[in-house]
Amino acid sequence: MLSNVLRVAVGAALTAGLVTGPTGPASAAAGCAYTPDGKAARSVGTPPGDVSRLRPYAATLHTNHGAVVFEADTAKAPCTTNSFAYLAGRKYFDGTTCHRLTTAGIFVLQCGDPTGTGSGGPGYRFGDENLTGAVYPAGTVAMANAGPGTNGSQFFLVYRDTRLPPHYTPFGKITRNARMLVEIAKKGTRDGGSDGAPRQQVTVDSVRIAAR
Repeated sequence: MLSNVLRVAVGAALTAGLVTGPTGPASAAAGCAYTPDGKAARSVGTPPGDVSRLRPYAATLHTNHGAVVFEADTAKAPCTTNSFAYLAGRKYFDGTTCHRLTTAGIFVLQCGDPTGTGSGGPGYRFGDENLTGAVYPAGTVAMANAGPGTNGSQFFLVYRDTRLPPHYTPFGKITRNARMLVEIAKKGTRDGGSDGAPRQQVTVDSVRIAAR
């Protein structure tokens, strides 16, 4: 089940995509390592490793059900938010479907795979961030993965408070239209189970980044 997807733990404006400005988070000083893996669902290269000028931003996911906005936590997850902005700037997410909905134990909508299978990625991997004390209340935006240090392009949107171990980098908080996710979840999955493709197809038409 694990191929750059969320591991289930039930019960337990841009310069090369980088939003820049005169100042950036101190935690970005060491830079970021994005390691090519030769498995790009869409070929977009790799993000710049220097994130010293990364600025806070808001991301708007324009979908066939409306727009969802989240604030990116560039201070605590600079490498993750830099990667997300880079991919958005290269239209990596445009026309992709959110391929997975979970409705029992964990409550998330998972997106970010151009193949729609749960196994696609951007052709590079990078490490985890912001895991100390990580929790996943409703409105959290976090990375899906296939184990430590395997972040790529897939991410999930939490529509109801969810208990997960701190293994998934939280990098944003939904600030507008979280209700849309709840309504999609109410319709359930395509096969009627608690984990699968959403009955109502969710397509990400585009992602827009706006510096704060």
